[in-house]
Amino acid sequence: MRAMDAPLLSPADVTLWLQQLDQGDTASVDGMFAALYGELKRGASAHMRKEYAGHTLSATALTHEAWFRLTEQTRTQWQSRSHFLSMASIMMRRILVNHAVAKLAAKRDMPLVSLTLTEAQQVAGGAGVEVVKVHDALLAFEQVDPRAAKVVELKFFGGLQTDEIADVMGLSSATVKRDWSLARAWLHRELGA
Repeated sequence: MRAMDAPLLSPADVTLWLQQLDQGDTASVDGMFAALYGELKRGASAHMRKEYAGHTLSATALTHEAWFRLTEQTRTQWQSRSHFLSMASIMMRRILVNHAVAKLAAKRDMPLVSLTLTEAQQVAGGAGVEVVKVHDALLAFEQVDPRAAKVVELKFFGGLQTDEIADVMGLSSATVKRDWSLARAWLHRELGA
């Protein structure tokens, strides 16, 4: 069965599957992957739109890598479909950050080569650098306010709405809104945007 043909599962079906996964039942992993593939791929595509042209990862590769890493999680207590999808988005961000850091490190070890102006702009094209800057700023903010940093991850990278974040984190919507406002102001100042 192709992912597009997969039946839509209710949030209760997904929650039940996630609980079974927590208990070590991996028999339905393929079915769940097929059911969630479209949503995971849309999330990966959204992440990839923020990356530079010519990125060596594709949305498909990002989707699959995030899926493999998430299904290997043993300490996570999956709460719901939105919790799983938000963690998938966060995992995708981490994969892209690791990729950018590795690429920047590889650039430092490369021999000097002559480049055209266009090639030089592509190499210096700051998307990888920007991803790392945002990641570093978020890590610094996490030291100041861990809860608000988690709100940023879930909202910005996970794509969750305020009510969904409140549900996943066990907070009120008003608290999530306050944390989001604080985090945006702090990150805006920190990134100099």
